[in-house]
Amino acid sequence: MTNKTQWDQWRADRLAGVVAPLGNLALIETNWLDEGEHLSLAQATEGKPPSVIATELDRKDFSGNVIAKGVRLWDSNSESIQAFKTIDVYPFNPEWIIEATFTPHPENRAVAFEYIRDNGGTRDLVVPGDIKATIDGVDYTFSAFDDDGVLLLVFGDKTNQSDTYPAGRFLFVYQEEGSNKVILNFNQAFVPPCGFSIHYNCPMPPPQNRLHLAVEAGEKFPIFTDGYNIH
Repeated sequence: MTNKTQWDQWRADRLAGVVAPLGNLALIETNWLDEGEHLSLAQATEGKPPSVIATELDRKDFSGNVIAKGVRLWDSNSESIQAFKTIDVYPFNPEWIIEATFTPHPENRAVAFEYIRDNGGTRDLVVPGDIKATIDGVDYTFSAFDDDGVLLLVFGDKTNQSDTYPAGRFLFVYQEEGSNKVILNFNQAFVPPCGFSIHYNCPMPPPQNRLHLAVEAGEKFPIFTDGYNIH
């Protein structure tokens, strides 16, 4: 997705995805269960409108062991979907397509990420290697964690102070097959799920993932009808 036509398709897919039945705007509830507690999906949706469905949720530790179970409720007719207008975005800019290199670690290592709703607590996430890039004359070594087989870069920049989601943005990083080359296409930077529902708990950028300049590319904020706030 390195040209305007491909980016237009990416944007259309994003706008459709956030309002899908399991899209970011459909999440209305996350319930973590106490040890030994059981809540079936049928019980979770009992008395709810037909538009509400339930899915199971696992929280895993660094080693992949399930340490907590939960249930999420999704409403394909949620208030957030009804109030949603669009996602404000910067114009496509090919200058924000940055070539970088990926150096894998011999063994996956843990990097501590602070989460937006953990009151300062951190969680160790698997970081398979280092992403090195030079941006505006500054050398960076980014930590992108493994998100179901794809590298996910959680980054911050100067736009977070005014123009984009304050907690930082997300960017999927794809590696060229058989090469250590990766592309940081900041035109595809996106608002994290917690920008659409308070029932998500998103990681925030560690210090090494904070850029010294304004990345004026990618998504800014979701836009809703006047007076609506996510909940």
